[in-house]
Amino acid sequence: MAEQEASGLQVLLHTLQSSSDRESILAILRLLGDLLSVGTDRRIRYMISKGGSEALLQTLVDTARTASPDYVILLPLFRLLAKVGLRDKKFGQKALELEALDVTLILARKNLCHSQNLLHCLWALRVFASSVTTGAMLGINGAMELLLKVITPYTQQRTQVIRAAAEVLAALLKSKSNSRRAVNRSYVPGLLRLHQDWHSHDTANSFVPIRRALLLCLKHIAKLRSGREAFLAAQGMEILFSTIQNCLDDQSLEPIISTGLQILRQCYPKSPLPLVTSSSAYSFPVPGIVTSETPRVLTEEDYEDDGEEEEDKDSDSEDVKEEDDDLETDVNKLSSKPGLDRPEEELMQYKAMCLELSCSFEELESKPGDDLNSDETEYANHHHIPTAASPKGLCLNKDQISGGQEKEVPVQTSLLSRVKMERSSVHVTSERGPGMNSYQNVHSNGPGIGSSGSDVSDIQASFREDAWDMDAISCPRISASFSNSTKTRETAEFIDQLLQTHPKPMVFHDPYLYMAKARRTTSVADFSMMAFPDFWGHCPPLSAQPMLQRKCGVQRIKILEDVRRLIQPSDIINKVVFSLDEPWPLQDTASDCLQFFSAFESGNLRKAIQVREFEYDLLVNADVNSTQHQQWFYFKVSGMRAAVPYRFNIINCEKPNSQFNYGMQLTLYSVKEALLGRPTWVRTGYDICYYKNHYHQRTAVTGAASGKCYYTLTFAVTFPHAEDACYLAYHYPYTYSALLTHLDILEKSVNHKQVYFRQEVLCQTLGGNSCPLVTITAMPESNSADHLEQFRQRPYQVITARVHPGESNASWVMKGTLEFLVSSDPVARLLRENFIFKIIPMLNPDGVINGNHRCSLRGEDLNRQWLSPSAHLQPTIYHAKGLLHYLGSIGRSPMVFCDFHGHSQKKNVFLYGCSIKETLWQAEATVGTSNLSEDVSYRTLPKILDKLAPAFTMSSCSFLVEKSRASTARVVVWREMGVSRSYTMESSYCGCNQGPYQGLQFGTGELEEMGAMFCLGLLVLELKSGSCSHQLLTRAAALLNAEEESLDVYLQRGSSNSSIASELDDEPPCLEEIEYGTGTDSSLDQEGSFSELDRQIQECAFHKDEGDEEEEGTGKGRKAIP
Repeated sequence: MAEQEASGLQVLLHTLQSSSDRESILAILRLLGDLLSVGTDRRIRYMISKGGSEALLQTLVDTARTASPDYVILLPLFRLLAKVGLRDKKFGQKALELEALDVTLILARKNLCHSQNLLHCLWALRVFASSVTTGAMLGINGAMELLLKVITPYTQQRTQVIRAAAEVLAALLKSKSNSRRAVNRSYVPGLLRLHQDWHSHDTANSFVPIRRALLLCLKHIAKLRSGREAFLAAQGMEILFSTIQNCLDDQSLEPIISTGLQILRQCYPKSPLPLVTSSSAYSFPVPGIVTSETPRVLTEEDYEDDGEEEEDKDSDSEDVKEEDDDLETDVNKLSSKPGLDRPEEELMQYKAMCLELSCSFEELESKPGDDLNSDETEYANHHHIPTAASPKGLCLNKDQISGGQEKEVPVQTSLLSRVKMERSSVHVTSERGPGMNSYQNVHSNGPGIGSSGSDVSDIQASFREDAWDMDAISCPRISASFSNSTKTRETAEFIDQLLQTHPKPMVFHDPYLYMAKARRTTSVADFSMMAFPDFWGHCPPLSAQPMLQRKCGVQRIKILEDVRRLIQPSDIINKVVFSLDEPWPLQDTASDCLQFFSAFESGNLRKAIQVREFEYDLLVNADVNSTQHQQWFYFKVSGMRAAVPYRFNIINCEKPNSQFNYGMQLTLYSVKEALLGRPTWVRTGYDICYYKNHYHQRTAVTGAASGKCYYTLTFAVTFPHAEDACYLAYHYPYTYSALLTHLDILEKSVNHKQVYFRQEVLCQTLGGNSCPLVTITAMPESNSADHLEQFRQRPYQVITARVHPGESNASWVMKGTLEFLVSSDPVARLLRENFIFKIIPMLNPDGVINGNHRCSLRGEDLNRQWLSPSAHLQPTIYHAKGLLHYLGSIGRSPMVFCDFHGHSQKKNVFLYGCSIKETLWQAEATVGTSNLSEDVSYRTLPKILDKLAPAFTMSSCSFLVEKSRASTARVVVWREMGVSRSYTMESSYCGCNQGPYQGLQFGTGELEEMGAMFCLGLLVLELKSGSCSHQLLTRAAALLNAEEESLDVYLQRGSSNSSIASELDDEPPCLEEIEYGTGTDSSLDQEGSFSELDRQIQECAFHKDEGDEEEEGTGKGRKAIP
């Protein structure tokens, strides 16, 4: 039957080409038209496969070349050609070979005064022009000049023809040679005048498609540097800026607004970042990097656009299936285990880091505080240690704290109970309006009353004292207590006074101990100040904050404001108010501008420029010894007014997209709020968006394949108090000194007769800082041989974090893990009694200290150094890997290895693991996987966490092994150490789009909870394993019964709590369609245009012979082209 259909169609097509009988040709055209007007595109594609395009084109050429072309045949033939040509990717090339281009152009020229015939010719030209090569040939043959004769100033006559001509011209101008020809022939001013004329006269918005088509012509021309120059010379920025401003409130003009904004962004003159050098403001002499040369100063030439492409790419090439080239498909690389990367005898040095395997019971008893220096113990206030009366996570009054007791860290409720409770009730702060004070929603108490109800009127009174230097208080000196300066000594005395009357000391935090730790921390810039939030402490809010609802149109408003800055600069101040590159003081405390500061641990702000009275451009510092990785920021701002919205623009961001476009807010800490008893980091900011800006760096500087583009993060903040000092950060900061303080207090908080907590140094970093290594397990029940044997035979779990300094959320997850493991929770007790935890809570201390986002002091990503790390260049990675190799060499490889990270592009928490079969299957590798054996237990832990943890989702997990990740911790530990459960756990900077926390941003409490839930997952993983001991099963069963079997449902295999998450788009589209990269057309443009062309052809088929003066008034208010 199929063969009969094929032969029938081929007979029709053959007859069409060979017949000279008019009636036969018309009958065949009618029959083909009927066949192709119903059903799907399959019929058209089938006809194309049987030579339909060639048959129609040949018929067109033969008919047109007669002495008197027969338009009764040509019009239905043109309609068929347009319909078929839209689906034939080689249609333009076929038309070129059969000389149909010249024929169609000749027919169009002959019918300039005959609208119906001309319209059909234009439809065919529109399809021919879809191929850039064919479009270029049409341009050579004078097609653009012809079209400009058709496109007249505003008229209500022949509008369908004018629209078709404008759309053909826009398609032709996709060819760079045509665009270049248009520039050389001064078409740009003419197109602008045409657009202005149609825009000003079309008050009823009846001809929006014509106006948009004219803008598309300008958009394609603007891809050339010469086109942009011509556009600027013709005052195009001013004209389009005025046009868009007048259109913003009219939804029917969305096609005009969107296209116009893209042109404005393309033509905004590229300029250098306002920096003296692209390198970091900090440099550090390390092995392998020469720093003696003066940093290269950037010039305007470094930011000029790269040369134009001289060759046009043909768009009608066959679609090639894109394969993920990054997936590793070499089975040998996936399955082979490389040899040891160091002499085997070197591994014995790590025996000293595993004393739990060899020491006697007496030697195992740790002596807390042995490593503290005398200056630390002198100023440390160890009364800030939680006791049984102080539930974890809550702030305490001074009289609630009992000092000097060494007990296990308690928890308010057991983790098993929280699993059940938190899935049924989630506290959310109320929605905030723009500019509303974040603290008004996070804290319900009125001004002057702390959450504990304490009266802090004395502190309020101190704000009114002129004698106090609020700026010094808000950023105290690390050695303030030892300074001889009278003013500094007074400030230190005031801070001491505040600490003594501290209304809300934080659990696991001690400002005095923090100061002592900060004093011993080594930084590249030799920081002498502390950030107040790190010194004073942070108390998590009692309720989660919702994601920010994106205001429609916010991005285009910000872009238009940037354009206004260029064309209407009268109100631009452009004053540098802070810079790490300038040796002289820039801060003018007497002026009305804000004051900025970032020279403290983890701080990152390089430059601040006052643009307008309440608007500032900010630039963050690149990583030390690097020219890139600008993402993390953390700085102090002071001198603000109350109830005034300030706009901040961070203009040198690097990533092409951000969760700031999808509900994420930055974090803010107010010093005055802290002194009022509310020491809390809160999410803040409104009118937030993230978009590509006009700053650019050319290839010669970046060394990359293409020039470097930058992005702007813009946000508005209304500060809670006047003359306050506030800290703004990308995410909740967690410094190296905070970690050391936390570990010391944890060590002093545990009952050392029950909990083995050992803190030691893994190695020294390049910057001279210690990398902590923590061991946590349960002390043996006694000194008997059996109990010591059980103690030493416990399997290991290895957890690391913070290899990327800007991923501070990983440290908060780690904080939750550490606090839970030493707590009195029955799950924690079971974990300690059955496992030994080796934890490296901060793999990149130097990067964290110096405000880096991604790198070490050598300017390299340490999580790409695991294949062959150097003891001298990457010491923390070298020794972390060595420790893992040592455990493997004695048959004690960890059951689970997990590296905690943060993720800036996705929501929720999820795991990355490793699987040979899944990788080969995803890559559609030809090698067979049937003979490959693989332990599928790598999926068990993520499935467990998916059922336990509110923030976790299995749908975002991946187990693919990429070539670019071959040197990461996850892949190297899996491949070289044979740990099948080797993971990276990613926590979003933003929040959740599924589960109980759906629509909420992560706070530190939710991140710490995830750390505890990870531990619970490890216990459940052991219970589900075949090797689980009978004793553990018995104790776990008793525990579950005591908790009313709150975990029963989670221990069963079942559907995921995020089963619907796979159907949700993690990155929902913005409420406005503005491209991030303006150099390429959206595929929707072309599809939308072709769909509209189909509709026009279909309408014409039903209304043929209606007359030459067909109007387009029915298009009023309709978005003809999306």
